[in-house]
Amino acid sequence: MPKKLIGFFLFFLLSGWNSFGEFRSFNDIFPDLSPEIQVSAFTNSGYIKSFEKSKGFVLTGSQRNAGINSRIINAVLGGNPGYLVESILVISSEPDEKRLIDVYNALGNIRALKGRLYLSHTRNQETPLFEDATRLVSDRNNTAVNDPPPAISIPSSETIFIRLKDVNFGNSYYRADMSLAQNSLLYRLSNYRNLTYFLFPVIREEKFVAQLYFELIQEGILVYSLAGADVSDFAASRVDMGSAISKRLAVIISWVVEGIGSTR
Repeated sequence: MPKKLIGFFLFFLLSGWNSFGEFRSFNDIFPDLSPEIQVSAFTNSGYIKSFEKSKGFVLTGSQRNAGINSRIINAVLGGNPGYLVESILVISSEPDEKRLIDVYNALGNIRALKGRLYLSHTRNQETPLFEDATRLVSDRNNTAVNDPPPAISIPSSETIFIRLKDVNFGNSYYRADMSLAQNSLLYRLSNYRNLTYFLFPVIREEKFVAQLYFELIQEGILVYSLAGADVSDFAASRVDMGSAISKRLAVIISWVVEGIGSTR
């Protein structure tokens, strides 16, 4: 076989390409989903809902017959969160347009998180949620480093460290762990330092966890997200934490979706 042809097949293999017939459909993963949620999942903003522990968690992804791996959900529930936010979004595309390499490169563009807008009800206007965003050398070295150029292959696993200057929580430090499977990519985001509000710790280290799961499906790219936080009583009495987590998760999802579109 000619070397160019071998390289062609290797590129698609490393990029997460598979034939159309190997992809699950949306209904394969969520066979019992209500029509309302299903319609929302295919809109630009997707389906998103927040939950409080005191009122009970009823997650779509954890319902019987849902095709979401339990470890995705258990990684969040294991932190005993007081608040959860669940999101389901499908990025519609043709079979030959969906590639995990586009997801991976979008997740790697940390600088693009800077200046992304959210609707601030207190200010009654759209405001940048993250005033700055950069990757760091490590969890012990806060030296900022540039994002790498777009990759042509995805590592089986990877960990990076991120600093976000949050409009409410100030400098916030996160660890992002990525792992690759055949048709999917899992992205776990957790805080490795306390999140503070007016110098008071509101979310202790490792008490915020967001799992973003990307799977190539027949209809495009599924983005299933679950974020949870164990919040201090001080924060719970002063901040609408369900809304705060929802807004941050929505901004992160929109960052990835926009990034996927820009890589094509």
